[in-house]
Amino acid sequence: MSKLYYKDKPLIGLDISQTGIKVMSIDPKKWLVLGYGSLDLDPAKVQASMDNQEDTYLKDNITTLLKDNIVGSLNSDHVVVGLPTGRTFSRTFTIPASEEKHLSGAVEVEVDQYIPIPLSSLYVDYEVIEHSKDTLTVVMAAVPTTLVDACLAAVRAAGLTPIMAEPSINAVARVIEATEEGHLSTLIVDIGPASTDIAVFDKGAIRVSGGVGIGGNTFTLDIAKKLDVALENAHQLKVLNGLSAGPKQAKISAALRPSLQRITTEVRKVIRYYNERLNDDHKIEQVLVVGGGANVPGIGEYFTNELVMPARVASPWQKLDFGALQEPNKQFRPRYIAVAGLASVPREKVWK
Repeated sequence: MSKLYYKDKPLIGLDISQTGIKVMSIDPKKWLVLGYGSLDLDPAKVQASMDNQEDTYLKDNITTLLKDNIVGSLNSDHVVVGLPTGRTFSRTFTIPASEEKHLSGAVEVEVDQYIPIPLSSLYVDYEVIEHSKDTLTVVMAAVPTTLVDACLAAVRAAGLTPIMAEPSINAVARVIEATEEGHLSTLIVDIGPASTDIAVFDKGAIRVSGGVGIGGNTFTLDIAKKLDVALENAHQLKVLNGLSAGPKQAKISAALRPSLQRITTEVRKVIRYYNERLNDDHKIEQVLVVGGGANVPGIGEYFTNELVMPARVASPWQKLDFGALQEPNKQFRPRYIAVAGLASVPREKVWK
């Protein structure tokens, strides 16, 4: 990381997703929120802006967010940027310790075999996270160059200085590690408005990630269609009834089942990769469901039954102290988990 920047400035988080942007400034020692805000975006326009640096949609909305949508205050212009996890790739693999000098070549082989984008079109970073006498365990992250370049260009054009960028799921894991028995090997299911990010977090690192284009909005549409009700009514049925026992349980469960099964299928793929590729005794010890789309009563029990392992809805945002600031409405609080993780990146991680 370049050392040209002033190190005494605090860091703020800026999370960019397909459906919105969030910003937050916190005092990480106290987990005290100093300022925050969010803005919903048009997914199609976000996609266009991420694919073309000349498109100003992202920049314009970051500017609007900073000018008009902040509760409290932001104490810096230095930002850690969260990138849409669904557009990134995280993998963990092992190589013989004797091959350490050929590590960069092993990373290239891994990219060629498992990532459907040419190496020349990716930013790739990797780190040895375990070193035994016989093997090295390497965690690798790869992100399309067009995505990174477009997001960072928009951030700079809005008057901010990007210091670091990472997949949003890494930031979610940072908060979970601090709040939800993060020492355990954890499967994270982060259900956002339009997509679900899935990752295994173990020993302080994301070992593997995946995702599927289904989220909380999908659930609402499923209920509206199946029960032939308006979207507003469908949303109420989702958050008040959900999968819990009641007179409407059978119909709502039937409506949600296809989408939930698609998420479960992707979860199983991530678990299988983790179990097959990592030759150690670590097994997943907990499943945590987070994100705005996790507000479906009974969804924790659903994953417990489907995966035959303990699953629960986590609320790691509760660690945040909003002090004198007006807190977000209860239904919107989960959307700030990732940006809180971005805002709490340890300074030594940035400046090492």
